[in-house]
Amino acid sequence: MTKRKIHKILTYSIATIWIINGLFCKILSLVPRHEQIVSRILENYNSRPLTIIIGISEIIMAIWIILEYKTKLNTIIQIIVIGTMNILEFILAPDLLLWGKFNSLFAFMLILIIYYNEYNLNKKIT
Repeated sequence: MTKRKIHKILTYSIATIWIINGLFCKILSLVPRHEQIVSRILENYNSRPLTIIIGISEIIMAIWIILEYKTKLNTIIQIIVIGTMNILEFILAPDLLLWGKFNSLFAFMLILIIYYNEYNLNKKIT
């Protein structure tokens, strides 16, 4: 399989992760612990509107990924968002995470995949 094909597969897989988390977990509230995490981190008992805003932002991120617009900036923002979010969850809400504190390991793996996809596989043909 060519680097270009692997890059495309990873790009759509990463976008799918953002869509699943944004639409299904947050907007449609199919995974209630996401709203509980938002509530705990932001110390807001009315966290539903904020969870929906986060979900919409995640869907926008997925669209941005698929459009392949300013991919390096997109990659940096994804890494910052995932890193920040997981540090906050690790400290403030580890009991609400699917894999507890091990979630940070999966987040780090995703960060590495996102980085590798952009900086090693996404070689522009000139």
